[in-house]
Amino acid sequence: MGSGQVTDWQGKNVTVAGLGVSGIPAAKVLHGLGAKVTVVNDGDDARTRAQAAELEALGIAVRLGDGATLPEGTELVVTAPGWKPDKPLFTAAREAGVDIWGDVELAWRLRGPDAAPWLAVTGTNGKTTTVQMLAEILKAAGLRTAAVGNIGVSLLDAVLGEELYDVLAVELSSYQLHWAPSLRAHSAAVLNLAPDHLDWHGSMEAYAADKGRIYEGNRVACVYNVADKATEDLVREADVEEGCRAIGFTLGAPAPSQLGVVDGILVDRAFVENRQKSAQELAEVSDVNPPAPHNIANALAAAALARAFGVPPKAVRDGLRAFTPDAHRIAHVADVAGVSYVDDSKATNTHAAEASLAAYESIVWIAGGLAKGAVFEELVAKSAGHLRAAVLMGADRALIREALARHAPEVPVVDLDRTDTGAMLAAVQEAQRLARPGDTVLLAPACASMDMFANYNQRGDAFAEAVRELGAGA
Repeated sequence: MGSGQVTDWQGKNVTVAGLGVSGIPAAKVLHGLGAKVTVVNDGDDARTRAQAAELEALGIAVRLGDGATLPEGTELVVTAPGWKPDKPLFTAAREAGVDIWGDVELAWRLRGPDAAPWLAVTGTNGKTTTVQMLAEILKAAGLRTAAVGNIGVSLLDAVLGEELYDVLAVELSSYQLHWAPSLRAHSAAVLNLAPDHLDWHGSMEAYAADKGRIYEGNRVACVYNVADKATEDLVREADVEEGCRAIGFTLGAPAPSQLGVVDGILVDRAFVENRQKSAQELAEVSDVNPPAPHNIANALAAAALARAFGVPPKAVRDGLRAFTPDAHRIAHVADVAGVSYVDDSKATNTHAAEASLAAYESIVWIAGGLAKGAVFEELVAKSAGHLRAAVLMGADRALIREALARHAPEVPVVDLDRTDTGAMLAAVQEAQRLARPGDTVLLAPACASMDMFANYNQRGDAFAEAVRELGAGA
């Protein structure tokens, strides 16, 4: 199975790796196309057995508790994005000369001849927000679109469903890009690059290379972050179509071929007639919700992709005004006794937490959880000037405590030696004790949540609930 479209799936032996949000739809789609599908999965519990029974009723073979062995006769492996590249199943597939695709690659190959072009977004942080902003801008221009990929609608549903789209706003993770070798976007953006998922990729270089795949074969624009040289380096290294342009976004005044900010206005010096001498006003900073610096950067990246697709300036403004951020992303919960409480539970890595901490002057910081191999030295060194105090909890809190001791020794630290869910109420009570009127108590954990909570949503909900208890007692 080379790089061309696969038109005849009848009787093809396809192994789907992983029962989950991408594996089950992939198995059903391939079975529907006539492929002979076997699903393999590491886990074997009540939930996976119920999922397996549903697939087996359709005539799909399922092997639970055996995700390491390549089934005999496999001609293609389609994997869930989270499976690590060094798994024995993939080693066996590579040795047998069998291609390995992710769900994104499968969706890309199954597109029809008149399929909607993709405007693609990746980066360590801000992907979902940027894709949602982009979708709103495209809708404001009267285009049929959807936010798809690592968010919302599955890509398989989008490319195979009844609905016809003019263009798709596609969020892609580094995992998905790793397994999508033939993806070619209309235009794409890498928002930023910071160490994340290094336990999966093996090194920062491998992580960056997977992010950079999003630029391969771009037709119109490779959008990069002027403040993050690594993103520009990825554009330089990409093999793009003739005429594709490098377009920067910056929080400062833009140079030609950039979008930026001048006197509180988002302006475009890339997609205008005379970019040496003129700029196009797109929106006001106050049109961005919330107007924190990293969110303005997200808005500029979304605007750049939309402008690359030919969207008029008014649609950029209207789309940004229509956008509302998801829960747990710098969400203001309440003010209690002159102190503001903000939930940024979505800040699951150091880069996201750094952006969050930069948005407030004086902060009591609630942090900790699962570090996923991250280090906290740079985060604490850059943010120390904003910290009134810190309250730490979770499995890897000692790493943050040590970084605070080294780079912000004057900042009072409360170390909650707890990983139970009730620790959040204790953390919020400690933060209230340490905060002064005018301060912000900020949940920006810089860590994943799974040591204490099901996910970052549950963690954010626990924070909001604890704040409400404070308010009730105030």
